[in-house]
Amino acid sequence: MFCLLSFGSVNPCVFDLKKGKRKGVPVNSRVSTKIQQLLNTLKRPKRPPLSEFFLDDSEEIVEVPQPDPNTPKPEGRQIIPVKGEPLGVVSNWPPALQAALARWGATQAKSPALTALDITGKPLYTLTYGKLWSRSLKLAYTLLNKLGTKAEPVLQTGDRVALVYPNSDPGMFWVAFYGCLLAEVIPVPIEVPLSRQDAGSQQIGFLLGSCGVSLALTSEVCLKGLPKTQNGEIVQFKGWPRMKWVVTDTKYLTKPSKDWQPHIPTANTDTAYIEYKATKEGTVMGVAVSKIAMLTHCQALTQACNYCEGETLVNVLDCKKDMGLWHGVLTSVMNRIHTITVPYAVMKACPMSWVQRVHIHKARVALVKCRDLHWAMMAHKDQKDTNLSSIRMLIVADGANPWSVSSCDAFLNVFQSHGLKPEVICPCATSPEALTVAIRRPGARGAPLPARAILSMGGLSHGVIRVNTEDKNSALTVQDVGHIMPGALMCIVKPDGPPQLCKTDEIGEIVINSRAGGTMYYGLPGVTKNTFEVIPVNQAGTPIGEVPFTRTGLLGFVGPGSLVFVVGKTEGLLSVSKRRHNADDLVATALAVEPVKTVYRGRIAVFSVTVFYDERIVIVAEQRPDASEEDSFQWMSRVLQAIDSIHQVGLYCLALVPANTLPKTPLGGIHICETKQSFLDGNLHPCNILMCPHTCVTNLPKPRQKQPVDVGPASMLVGNLVAGKRIAQATGRELGVLDDQDLIRKHQFLSEALQWRAQADPDHVLYVLLNAKGVAVCTATCAQLHKRAEKITATLLERGGLNTGDNVVLLYPPGIDLIAAFYGCLYAGVIPVTVRPPHPQNLAATLPTVRMIIDVSKAACILTTQPLMRILRSREAAASVNIKTWPTIIDTDDLPRKRPPSIYKPPTAEMLAYLDFSVSTTGMLTGVKMSHAAISTLCRSIKLQCELYSSRQIAICLDPYCGLGFVLWCLSSVYSGHQSILIPPLELESSLPLWLSTLSQYKIRDTFCSYSVMELCTKGLGTQTEILKTRGVNLSCVRSCVVIAEERPRLGLSMSFSKLFKDLGLSSRAVSTAFGSRVNLAICLQGTSGPDPSTVYVDMKSLRHDRVRLVERGAPQSLPLMESGTILPGVRVIIVNPETRGPLGDSHLGEIWVNSAHSASGYYTIYGEENLQADHFNTKLSFGDPQTVWARTGYLGFIKRTELLDASGDRHDALFVVGSLDETLELRGLRYHPIDIETSVSRAHRSIAESAVFTWTNLLVVVAELSGSEQEALDLVPLVTNVVLEEHHLIVGVVVIVDPGVIPINSRGEKQRMHLRDSFLADQLDPIYVAYNM
Repeated sequence: MFCLLSFGSVNPCVFDLKKGKRKGVPVNSRVSTKIQQLLNTLKRPKRPPLSEFFLDDSEEIVEVPQPDPNTPKPEGRQIIPVKGEPLGVVSNWPPALQAALARWGATQAKSPALTALDITGKPLYTLTYGKLWSRSLKLAYTLLNKLGTKAEPVLQTGDRVALVYPNSDPGMFWVAFYGCLLAEVIPVPIEVPLSRQDAGSQQIGFLLGSCGVSLALTSEVCLKGLPKTQNGEIVQFKGWPRMKWVVTDTKYLTKPSKDWQPHIPTANTDTAYIEYKATKEGTVMGVAVSKIAMLTHCQALTQACNYCEGETLVNVLDCKKDMGLWHGVLTSVMNRIHTITVPYAVMKACPMSWVQRVHIHKARVALVKCRDLHWAMMAHKDQKDTNLSSIRMLIVADGANPWSVSSCDAFLNVFQSHGLKPEVICPCATSPEALTVAIRRPGARGAPLPARAILSMGGLSHGVIRVNTEDKNSALTVQDVGHIMPGALMCIVKPDGPPQLCKTDEIGEIVINSRAGGTMYYGLPGVTKNTFEVIPVNQAGTPIGEVPFTRTGLLGFVGPGSLVFVVGKTEGLLSVSKRRHNADDLVATALAVEPVKTVYRGRIAVFSVTVFYDERIVIVAEQRPDASEEDSFQWMSRVLQAIDSIHQVGLYCLALVPANTLPKTPLGGIHICETKQSFLDGNLHPCNILMCPHTCVTNLPKPRQKQPVDVGPASMLVGNLVAGKRIAQATGRELGVLDDQDLIRKHQFLSEALQWRAQADPDHVLYVLLNAKGVAVCTATCAQLHKRAEKITATLLERGGLNTGDNVVLLYPPGIDLIAAFYGCLYAGVIPVTVRPPHPQNLAATLPTVRMIIDVSKAACILTTQPLMRILRSREAAASVNIKTWPTIIDTDDLPRKRPPSIYKPPTAEMLAYLDFSVSTTGMLTGVKMSHAAISTLCRSIKLQCELYSSRQIAICLDPYCGLGFVLWCLSSVYSGHQSILIPPLELESSLPLWLSTLSQYKIRDTFCSYSVMELCTKGLGTQTEILKTRGVNLSCVRSCVVIAEERPRLGLSMSFSKLFKDLGLSSRAVSTAFGSRVNLAICLQGTSGPDPSTVYVDMKSLRHDRVRLVERGAPQSLPLMESGTILPGVRVIIVNPETRGPLGDSHLGEIWVNSAHSASGYYTIYGEENLQADHFNTKLSFGDPQTVWARTGYLGFIKRTELLDASGDRHDALFVVGSLDETLELRGLRYHPIDIETSVSRAHRSIAESAVFTWTNLLVVVAELSGSEQEALDLVPLVTNVVLEEHHLIVGVVVIVDPGVIPINSRGEKQRMHLRDSFLADQLDPIYVAYNM
């Protein structure tokens, strides 16, 4: 078991809510659905505008942190735009870049243009300017004249063409790029897609779509490596448009005819090429660069870097984009430079290769990233004789990164002895939109090096520049990236909101105006405007001119001497609690915590996820294969502390994943956006995780303080109104009065009803019991049942040695024996107690409950079957209970034919008839006393509600041991005379379709089941409806399918069941629910009359405050509740404040109290402590109607008067059950229902099969069953934490991931959360993983 700790304290929650009402439409529910829909549309009142339903009430929920008076504020003056040096005019500069290539191709044909290396770092081939020119010409000619026909060429001028070449083949790429320029089509260089599902491949598809690309150029080798379909065609990549592939190897190109010349116009504003750029969200867009911008950029780079004709340049960067393209492909050709490219694959195999190339070729310029400096440094020990004195410019492409300073310093430190001069290191800043923003010019020999800025991290997080004086740890050292480019104009504007100019001591986004920048996002005019056409405004909001600037996405400031400093990128900005942190800074801090033992190749990703109205920081790192659990945990703890002390920000989640599993960018970096998506989708599969929500979630509302409850004048009752609202009460139909003496006798005692039926209609079949094959294995007519009961009575009187009123335990599997034994007990004058038999395969867990009921009920005798008697006396049973102290056990399998001397008749109907024992979801065993009067009234009430009489047939698939399940199985048929088809739920485990096929075969109109049966069918038969249809299963006969439950209706399950089996003819209106409790076994039951159950949507935040606020369907934080069925005849229900015991108004949440002749007469306890719970059964209101005696159900709910009409024509009052009071969790002063949190948790990830929540020392514990593979276990931890925080405003204290089936569920399908809690505390869960979010 893993143990995770995090630091910090809990910050708790409050809200206030507006009351909402909703009006329905008066309709009688038995009209057809079509007419009802029509009526609804005609009578529906005009709806308020949508905005009123979806008010973002974050203001009410979120605790807004008070601004800190010590927050630094910018104090400088407004910045003045900075001008670059003028761009010089050189006489021999070409009119277009293609013209430069034409010139060198003709005059310097033997001069080397490009040298490519093989995988070992040795030169593979050299392309001369002559070859580059002739091959580019051939390609241009082929593209224009050999694809398609003269009448219908495939390519037109200005068409976009994708260039798909690997980094290892720069020569092919150069030819393709210049070939496109000469053919006047627009090259769009992209990465080689490796697989159909490549990270980011879909986004590249978006780029190709927005640029209208349908043709791709590639090399033969590359084409062979692309994934193919079975018929050898290239696969259709995810999200890509249909592509035509063209191979550009020289052997496939056609030599131009003598009279053909390419058209080389003077550079103009037409697009020359498109460079791709990925946004923070992962979208890939194309930045269009015009011909004039491309040429001007080359001229500006030539001037800034002082390039000379014939120089040698070593390029380690990707030549398809950014600096690698601008210096290594474009500017180099303009100046006839010899470029030596060192591909990424070579660097991996031989990190020193670029340094060796500089040494061998005496290169003047090298183009690298910090990574290359770092790798060369690590590998330099093997190289003694390298000499870098030829370098006049070492251009560091990512010199704007926070860690570039240390890389540059360390590299200089190692290689200064090898001739490297300090002044040649030239960091620069670039952006896909503005191209090169600034570059440091090489300094004069011996001149002082530029100054560094040592900034306070705290100031930076508020966007303010403050020199760090105090703490060395929380300082950020940044180096300048030189001056801005020749011919450019630069401003610094606020990154959010209107582009307002910053103050001189303020961090902002750099915006550039220059002829040498990108012109637009190709094909995306809307996004273009916000980036390429920005006009900065001053403090007053007035534009500073008409010149449009381009946003660079770089954050920085202008230092002394107009030097540019960059401190981060807008896409790496994490804005937490109104403070800004830079992802790169956090990576640098994490890397500083000696990651060598733990982190694989320094691969760390930082991003933020939005949870509960703020961004939360997540760090994901790859873990070395050999890292120990201990090392990893230590590293994680230290990173937490480092980030907390240096950046003053809490981490939300820190995860370690196995090496090489994070999605990669084409050059091997981490694909941040895909990593974030994997994290949110639960696909990261971490091997270690640390969640620290307590430290970083600081915007939770304050805990609610409960007000003392008094009955004040506001609760004054006037007639039937409380505080101006109708009292929330509802009544079932009248039971009516029986006047016929015969009927009274027949109906007063069920034992007499059975005797009467045995005489009046002996052969009428009351019960049919089915086995798993659907075969009737046992039936009972009225006479047979009576005779069987008599046999049992005789045996009891003979062998039991019982007195009238003794308790007898009935231990039977679901069936007719149980019913016969029940009536046998009534005939004998003893009190039956039905008990679920122990499970033979799991005696250790099930037998103690049996023993407990036997002991608590002080049973004098046990009636059972022979197999069960053997189990009770077996050695296995002895392992879990004392089998020597069982009361007398009588098996009733083969009894002699004897009749008892007389049949007992109770002196009054108030006498006890049977005991109903049940284990509640909180693990409490309670037995209630049911009198003869109560059971006959209850049976009569059900008979009226469901219109039951002897010619009717019903099917029951329920456990017959307690509650309404027992009443329907054992009592109802004897009272009403209808036939009950009994289907033991256990049989469904071996034959799932049994219940549904029985309904179809017997054409059943009314059936009763439990949620566990419904869930079995939904999960197990959901995909088999077609098979059932072919077998002839037809459910159109079913008029009502009632779920018997003592809980809030499970609307989702009922709706899934209805939808799934709609194809088998099941009416959408058939499924409904019943509601009962311990004090009254049946309060509601959807019968044949009365309107369909209605559904309302309640605001969950109000429920936590014990209030009901009705909202529209689909409103945020809304909870659908279904009415619990129609209130039974003879039942009155009222909603009461559980603390004041005063009645509540309509649509108010309170405890459901019930008054009915069939309520239980009290708890059965052995110690006579009934007075403790007496108020559960006979309690009175504190004001209003103090005479009526009520029973408290212990459930919270509300009553809502609907517009529907009931059978008598009055408006129907619907009862909505919200949940059991015992089960609710009190957290942060609010009341939560576990089922609501569990519903959210189960939705968090596809592999959560089931979940349960409970509290442990004020912490919320979530137990989730993992149905997927174990590598997904840790994915669940952040998702569970997120969803509970987002939807319930609670911080999860512990997440426990367990195997399926660990959460205990009782026979009614209810979760036994208290048992689970006990197992958790006793450390008996055997979890896959435990995460302590502390």
